[in-house]
Amino acid sequence: MNETYTAVIKQSGRWWIGWVEEIPGVNCQELSRDELIQSLKIALTEALEFNRREAIKAVGDSFEE
Repeated sequence: MNETYTAVIKQSGRWWIGWVEEIPGVNCQELSRDELIQSLKIALTEALEFNRREAIKAVGDSFEE
């Protein structure tokens, strides 16, 4: 499944700041727009992997995907 996520970004002074609307806690700041986009992608990937591991851990041994 290929998901689409929405990044909200803006420049504030010399910093670029942004967050992913659909996943709380995925936010970053960088000195360039390109660095910000890359950092958001990394943070989103890590958050999704963490959430998946936690969900599987919570459900125990007997589950279906």
